[in-house]
Amino acid sequence: MCGRYAVTTAPEAIRTLFGYSEQPDFPPRYNVAPTQPIAIVRLVNGKRQFALVRWGLLPSWVQDPKNFSVLINARGESVMDKPAFKAAMKYRRCLVPADGFYDWKAGGTRRQPYYVRAKSGQPLAFAGLWETWIGPNGEELETAAIVTTRANRTLADIHDRMPVIVPPDAFELWLNCTAVDAETAATLIAPAPDDLLEAYEVSSAVNRTANDNPQLVEPNSGAEPEPVPKRAAGAGRRSGRARKDDGQGVLF
Repeated sequence: MCGRYAVTTAPEAIRTLFGYSEQPDFPPRYNVAPTQPIAIVRLVNGKRQFALVRWGLLPSWVQDPKNFSVLINARGESVMDKPAFKAAMKYRRCLVPADGFYDWKAGGTRRQPYYVRAKSGQPLAFAGLWETWIGPNGEELETAAIVTTRANRTLADIHDRMPVIVPPDAFELWLNCTAVDAETAATLIAPAPDDLLEAYEVSSAVNRTANDNPQLVEPNSGAEPEPVPKRAAGAGRRSGRARKDDGQGVLF
């Protein structure tokens, strides 16, 4: 699962790690949320390219985006088969630069947020998929989703899912959709090594998307996490029918 993340490393260091030629000057983000613009790296004409897209994949075949759920995550076990992802898995794989991500551990009536990062302090690369949607009036929207897999032993006590993390020596394997078929690229869809990451409790201030500051990634001061809001009557329904939750677009 990946519903919020942070990217705080200096732009030039991100550029060096991911190897694109553009020189974007973006600010540190401590609470990146779905539907916001996110940075991705993809391969275009054989060269790595930096791009900003919307977080929440919209397949090209969707007629009306207003009637389509936001797909922030793509379950790695089904990206080869699900209509929303299988074309992107073949032709439009990307990387999502990040320094860490948040997850929420359930416990009674409250959920405690955790921040997960590399023990080394180095940036991470999430496996992603991107798409271009073209509307009836010719408008274009580029979107992306983060590929997830089962949690490793380090994170299993917090959540049963985690983003797929691609090591630097496998960047080309994931990005090169021309030379590397989807089946081969899918071998990278696996939990991260147990010794790669560390996780610690952080403030429930991260629950509010308006909060975006360095304090969000600091260890929790001991304040109680916020209660989980009660689901309103009829929540999760569309056109009078309950929507089946397949885990692809759930935020928390």
